[in-house]
Amino acid sequence: MNNRTLVKNLAALPDGPVTVSGWVETVRDQKKVQFVILRDESGAVQVVNPATRELDESQQGDAEASARLATTEAISGLAHGSFITVTGELKHDERVKLGGIEVKLATLDVVTAANPETPIAADSSLDKRMDWRFLDLRHPKQNLIFRIQTTFLHALRGVWVEKGLIEIQTPKLMASASESRAELFEVDYFEGKAYLAQSPQFFKQMAQAAGFGGIFEVGPAFRADPSFTSRHATEFTSVDTEISWIDSHEDVMDLHEELMVAGFQAVVDKHGAEIQELFGIELQVPSRPFPRIPLAEAKQIVADHGYVIPRADADMDPEGERQISAYVKETYGHDFVFLTDYASSIRPFYHMRHEGDPSLTNSYDLIYNGVEISTGAQREHRIDVLVEQARDKGMDPEELEFYLDFFRYGVPPHGGFGMGLARVLMLMLEEHSIRETTYLFRGPTRLLP
Repeated sequence: MNNRTLVKNLAALPDGPVTVSGWVETVRDQKKVQFVILRDESGAVQVVNPATRELDESQQGDAEASARLATTEAISGLAHGSFITVTGELKHDERVKLGGIEVKLATLDVVTAANPETPIAADSSLDKRMDWRFLDLRHPKQNLIFRIQTTFLHALRGVWVEKGLIEIQTPKLMASASESRAELFEVDYFEGKAYLAQSPQFFKQMAQAAGFGGIFEVGPAFRADPSFTSRHATEFTSVDTEISWIDSHEDVMDLHEELMVAGFQAVVDKHGAEIQELFGIELQVPSRPFPRIPLAEAKQIVADHGYVIPRADADMDPEGERQISAYVKETYGHDFVFLTDYASSIRPFYHMRHEGDPSLTNSYDLIYNGVEISTGAQREHRIDVLVEQARDKGMDPEELEFYLDFFRYGVPPHGGFGMGLARVLMLMLEEHSIRETTYLFRGPTRLLP
């Protein structure tokens, strides 16, 4: 391993010898001195080299002088993005604007030289930056997104593990659809066909029948959705959980908001200052409980404010979600709202319906800053009711036999949710597209890089 020191750790060290490695961000090549801004995955530091431009007669044959000249010429030829290793003397100097430290160069090793012309710039289009994603991700702002993602998920895992939930990895190749045959990717599978999983829904519920009590998964999901919006992708990371022995979807919402608060608290604690610096956002930790509004009431609220949902079905549309979020922000000072009690006509067959009113379900959508990030519900665990609800949706129970078998041998009341990770990050950081908050985006026209 390269015996290097991360840039973020330099400030805590005393003056003395260090080795740092990273890529060249800028070079200021002055007559008597050269400055190189070296950046690694943790930060940037200024490297200083007294320039030796030529050797006089007395220095001919002097190995040390020749080495200094070679170093000067090498720095002059460094292109942006070249990876280098520098050894030298760490110096603390409050006059240095970049962190109050610098490294006075002793040796330079050009590990890999970059092409002199970089294919993207600060003003490049989003699509162009996606073409060169590995270069785009070198930017501190992009780097921070995925450190935030790591912190957020670690905090969620902390809650899950503390509560005794089990992490599972469900298969992404399925013999039949998990919800419906719409938006399915079909793939050749030996002598037959398989489908890429739209969600781990059926397998999450199988874990309840298996007696796991509660599970979570962070994994890929696939939707053959030809949408080109800022919040849709054909492959995305889904954050899922399912728990047993619930009384209603309120129990699922309680866990959901506990997870979100823990995630946001961890991000604010660890990255709040950097988010303020790079994104200009003072990220707030949401308070509990999150507001809860039945969908019918939410639709009436936005109608009273002059917007009538222009849909033939009973669902909310994106503009309605934005408007109800604005209302909640103004009324409750909250960025999150649970919209509850969705109509059974627009919910999957496995959502439990209201006792005494089968037109409604024990379900919710979680809206954050005007965009839906999650759907959750209590599931129907009674086999006879489940079969009838599948038929009601025009589904053939025989095609669902493997799933329905879960419920023929005893299963506790249970529920859970699935949440899009990239959407959460997009809204948290006020980005305009999940392309920014997805490591490598996949959409109808993008399969590379």
